[in-house]
Parts: sequence; C-alpha cells; structure tokens
Amino acid sequence: MSHIVDPLVGQIAARVRTERERRRWTLAQLADASGVSRAMIHRIERGESSPTAVLLGKLSAAFQLSVSSLLALAEGSTGDDGSEDTASGGHGTGVRRKNEAARWRDPATGYRRRQITAPHFPAEIAEIELPAGARVPYPAAAFAFVRQVIWVLDGRLTFHEGDTVHELEAGDTVELGDPAPCVFANTSGAACRYAVVLARGERP
Repeated sequence: MSHIVDPLVGQIAARVRTERERRRWTLAQLADASGVSRAMIHRIERGESSPTAVLLGKLSAAFQLSVSSLLALAEGSTGDDGSEDTASGGHGTGVRRKNEAARWRDPATGYRRRQITAPHFPAEIAEIELPAGARVPYPAAAFAFVRQVIWVLDGRLTFHEGDTVHELEAGDTVELGDPAPCVFANTSGAACRYAVVLARGERP
C-alpha cells in the first residue's frame, strides 16, 4: 500500500533511484557512500517514506550533486534515463504561474522549497521558507561542483559555513566559497524566506 501524499515524493523516489542506477550502485553501495541506511534508501526509492532535508543532503553528497539540483531534477519531469522531458516544458520559454510551481516540504522541519527555474536553465533559483526554530545541516559534499549565493528575502537567517557564522537580514547575500559543511538556521520567532541562486558545474 502506498503512503505517498505529496506527488513530489514519488518524483524524488524516481530521481534517487535513477541517480543510483546511473552510477551502477547497489543499495548497499549508496548506503556506504551516504551514511543513510539501506532500509531507508529502499523505502525512499519505493516512495514509502518522504525523505527529510537532512537525508536528501546526505544522498546528494554521495551523488556529488547539490540538494537543490537533486530536487530540481525531481521536480522537472525527467525520464528514467536522466534525460529531460521536453514535452512538459523542458526547453523553450514560457510563463509559469506561482501556483503551478512545484513545492516540497521537509516532513521533519516544515522547511518549504519552491523551484523557480526549469531544470534546463543554466542557473538555478529556488525560494525557501524556513520556519521559526528550524535548523537544517548539509555536508560539504552537497556543495561540490556548484557555486551558490544565498539571498535573504524576509526575516533573519543564521547561516553556518564551516566554522564561520553569518547573521543575515532581509536584503543580505552571501556567496559560498569552497565546499564546507553548512547549516541553515532560523533562531528568530518568525519565518525566514530566502533564495538560493546556483550555477551548476560539471555533473559527475
């Protein structure tokens, strides 16, 4: 019996499986590379468990993709061979209304993500809402092969980049340097909204 409520859970399941199979990894090999248990990966790939942002960070790091890229690939309809589905708007121009954009919610923290750009676009923009009190850590490998800018739109974000802590207010930006463990934290009493602007490097 399926436990999928959010259709994105099924798309993420397919994307994780596709990325694993593209590398010809077994479940055990991905478990070793990511630190996520084989049983959990199996449930994620079957769409029986909605992965948290932390779990996606570990899986993305193993694939040497950013979390943003992994979710963007899942949200932008892609085939099982990793190719983009051009029939659903993978190429060309067009207007995508606010209520048409895919949204993903972290079941652990309530973190919400809305993809702004389509998967084929050379830069990637996502809008994030981080609830009050939420804290989401990512390993350094999740930031390999990409350049990212964090732009705070509303509220206050405490961003840990390795040993450096940035206290960011609305309008502030930070350009990430070399890959380092990062933590997105909202220590305020109100939601924080920020954009992640990412330029992709070469895919592994």
